[in-house]
Amino acid sequence: MPTPPPADVPVSTATLEIERALSRITYLARGIRQHDRLMALAGVALDRAATALLRQIADSEPMRPGELAARLAVEASHVTRQVQQLQKAGLVTRVPDPDDRRAQRIQITPAGEEAVHRIREASTRGMQMALADWSPQELQQLATLFHRMVDDFLSYAIEDEETPREPAGAARPA
Repeated sequence: MPTPPPADVPVSTATLEIERALSRITYLARGIRQHDRLMALAGVALDRAATALLRQIADSEPMRPGELAARLAVEASHVTRQVQQLQKAGLVTRVPDPDDRRAQRIQITPAGEEAVHRIREASTRGMQMALADWSPQELQQLATLFHRMVDDFLSYAIEDEETPREPAGAARPA
């Protein structure tokens, strides 16, 4: 499990550059114009939040709305509104939770699967155009490193959640 460096160790230049690059990628990927372009190419009319939720639902077993909210790190009410939008569009449905008949899980429909397929296809085409000058080896290395980084981030996040936190303003031992 990764451990954070002590507070008195300076952040390496490479780590700083990685953080800057990720910030730029996030900004570019989350831009409204980029999203609108992607939706037009895919022929899907969803806002960014609904698209993120639909992709999460497509990548998992049917889940309760609260579980979806936790996975996306958003409020449950946000997921409820988005699920209603996706349900009206026929992209998801609610199914009984086999573990608790009082609860429901959200499941993707065939129309939702088709929409996700078109979104991913359009997104992949754009990425292929952007990375057209990269060699197959460079692309594989980047994919491997990205997966490793995501796994390490998730591992660190889980480790961080398990670490007891001090209350705000608590005095630290000297």
